[in-house]
Amino acid sequence: MLALVGPTGTGKSRVALDAAAAVGAEIVAVDAFTVYRGMDIGTAKPGPADRARVAHHLVDVLDPQEDCTVAWFQAAARRAIDGVLARGHPPLLVGGSGLYFRAVVDPLELPPTDPAVRAELEARYGADPAAAHAALTVADPAAAAAIEPTNLRRAVRALEVLAVTGRPFSDFRRAWDRWDPVYPRLRVVGLSVARRRLVAALDARVDAMVGDGLVEECRRLARRPLSRTARQAIGYREILDALASGGDVGAAIERTKVRTRRYAARQARWFAADPRVSWVDPADAPEVLRSLFRS
Repeated sequence: MLALVGPTGTGKSRVALDAAAAVGAEIVAVDAFTVYRGMDIGTAKPGPADRARVAHHLVDVLDPQEDCTVAWFQAAARRAIDGVLARGHPPLLVGGSGLYFRAVVDPLELPPTDPAVRAELEARYGADPAAAHAALTVADPAAAAAIEPTNLRRAVRALEVLAVTGRPFSDFRRAWDRWDPVYPRLRVVGLSVARRRLVAALDARVDAMVGDGLVEECRRLARRPLSRTARQAIGYREILDALASGGDVGAAIERTKVRTRRYAARQARWFAADPRVSWVDPADAPEVLRSLFRS
């Protein structure tokens, strides 16, 4: 099984499409937001023609009011991979979400969630992230050491896991230090683009999305209830907030560009830490993938 990873904007979708079409592979999208119906432009989702050319999985499988949890995605992606293999085709995992990628390919144990417990913790610590971190330091020092004192979301999640399972959140993190995939023949190719070139491409892509109707897509979504996950998508959060408050949509677009650049940098750091990734230039990637599929 092959995976194609790397920062957003490096051309993964086009490279994957050409390689998969050449060898009869099916694509499993490893992305938290292309799962949502109606969120097409801002997610750079493959269009109908591309999906007719090559089978894509985990695209348009949830409504925007549904949450896409890591645990749900792990199970859904593994089912999709099993289906591709059962049909006698090679699966090609494609995406830039390091968390979702590792959840799919590695034996990570994902602790359960409890919305009521999380809501109680958020109400208790919402105005005081330092207090949440202090409580976590007492209850689970190892987890607290890996979380910034200002990161309320992660501290609350760690406290939630402890309350729900009775086990420290750090217990669930041990598998993250190993690179032992559940798919023994996994090969991972990463697309590498010079930072200056990538930044220019990302800014241009946001402008193209706006030209293709991203703001109008957000207006349609604003008429519907959205899950916490869907609302966090880059571009959607910024524009939806501006529409709701009567703010400057142009400024929201500029914030989208900044957030996109920062996200790409985080993606690059995440995958750089994975020793399984072989980095190639996008121009060379189609042939590299075809060669790996045939080996």
